[in-house]
Amino acid sequence: MRMKLLFAALILPFAVPAGAALAPGATAPDFTAQGASAGQPFTVKLSTALKKGPVVLYFFPAAFTSGCNAEAHAFAEALPDFTKAGATVIGMTAGNVDQLAKFSSEHCAGKFAVAAASPEVIKGYDVLLKKSDGTPTTITSRTSFVIAPGGKVLFAHTDMNPADHVRLTLEAVQKYNQSKHH
Repeated sequence: MRMKLLFAALILPFAVPAGAALAPGATAPDFTAQGASAGQPFTVKLSTALKKGPVVLYFFPAAFTSGCNAEAHAFAEALPDFTKAGATVIGMTAGNVDQLAKFSSEHCAGKFAVAAASPEVIKGYDVLLKKSDGTPTTITSRTSFVIAPGGKVLFAHTDMNPADHVRLTLEAVQKYNQSKHH
């Protein structure tokens, strides 16, 4: 009995909350997706982006909604810090995908690509937004990932509040860089 309690005490603090998406340590599924960058059509391929360094892949519910506009703006503002850390930022959504070109120039300030998340990508990253009663919606949750060049998920953060996504993903990229150099 004591062993079981010890095991629970060690494991439970690391338990992933329900719907917390693909966990750190997992391999990020590769994908190719259509989207836009600076208002122009753009094809995003994860494996190509990973050749340049870590990728911050952030999923957001829908273009042109207040939280998503704020989050895209915050990522655009912080882009020099991500670039300095060698990271590529890619935004993905299943909501209002017909407006991604306009969204990429207006709210992403033309600084990074946003793409349409296909049902396969949503399932692969486990980012389908569910209502409070557990019923699935057709849009993506607000989840950010940091993926190492080898395709391994280093960090995942799910929170409908966009406030901490930029800071936490940037910290994860910087931590990855420090571990790489030691």
